[in-house]
Amino acid sequence: MERKCIALVAHDARKRDLITWIGAHLRSLSGHIFYATGTTGGRVKEAFPDLDVTPLKSGPLGGDQQIGAMIAEGRVDLLVFFVDPMTAQPHDVDVKALTRLATLYNVPFACNEATADMVVSSPLFTDSYRPRPVDFRSYEGRQL
Repeated sequence: MERKCIALVAHDARKRDLITWIGAHLRSLSGHIFYATGTTGGRVKEAFPDLDVTPLKSGPLGGDQQIGAMIAEGRVDLLVFFVDPMTAQPHDVDVKALTRLATLYNVPFACNEATADMVVSSPLFTDSYRPRPVDFRSYEGRQL
């Protein structure tokens, strides 16, 4: 099995849901590498001390941007971001930037439990699947 780099983010109201989801899929997730925004990463490490989790800064303090940079550098294989659609987020622009980068760089992105279930249940999750790389040459070579 190829170790995947999985980024974990959860809004405050969804952190418990993410922990529950990880527990339900622990067998599939064990052995992979995780990066998580601040509090989320701390809670994941506390609940699952055997997982390889690196906590980053809290989302509002730059953690979303750290994960976004990792996506832009090709270092993230999957983004699991349990979003709370019922609460306004003070750092909404950061959240939008992160989701934009996942979309731009063709990184699988699960924003809810059902999608995350589908991703880790897919045979592609255990294979050495690589999404089609995005070709930015026409954009980068455009005439200004």
